[in-house]
Amino acid sequence: MAFETNESTQSEKILLAAFDCISSNGYANTSMRDIADVAGVALSQLNYHYKNKEGLFIEVINLTTEKYLKEIECHLNVGASPQEKMYDLLLYFRGMLEKNPKTFKVLYDFTSLALWSEIFGEKLKNLFNDTSDLIEKNILQDNHLKKNIRRYSSREISRMLSGAMFGIAVQVLLDPMEKELPNALDAIELVFD
Repeated sequence: MAFETNESTQSEKILLAAFDCISSNGYANTSMRDIADVAGVALSQLNYHYKNKEGLFIEVINLTTEKYLKEIECHLNVGASPQEKMYDLLLYFRGMLEKNPKTFKVLYDFTSLALWSEIFGEKLKNLFNDTSDLIEKNILQDNHLKKNIRRYSSREISRMLSGAMFGIAVQVLLDPMEKELPNALDAIELVFD
């Protein structure tokens, strides 16, 4: 039993070190040696637990997207009306951009890899679909949208909303001194009555 706990702890330590290294330096600029050094383990332990860099990054992505989706769902369950739910989701995004931009940095690095890798592409497609599904289920089910927007399906609107938030987040990361940019998230409320 102690062996399982030790392996689990070592595996988690490696994952957290990989997240830290990749969010600070990017996937391409992070070596397995860098991760092993930060985790305080032998390089062979990374290969033992994750086989290779791609396998390790897949687990980092799994951990990051799972946490990200849980946090989104949690924030979508706060408000009573669709507008309140959307407002709380926007507050979450703002907070993440200010206090925890590392998550977005890992997700954007993941996005770049997804364009060229079938495995990463499938995972990213699932992340976008899951995010849109959460928005559609929790915000758009009662169709409180402005009349001229109602001609679009709730699926199309949820994809537009999640894409807008994701896109604005990358703009904020690229220009953190631009103080007006996070306010662009508020424009999302234009779709509601």
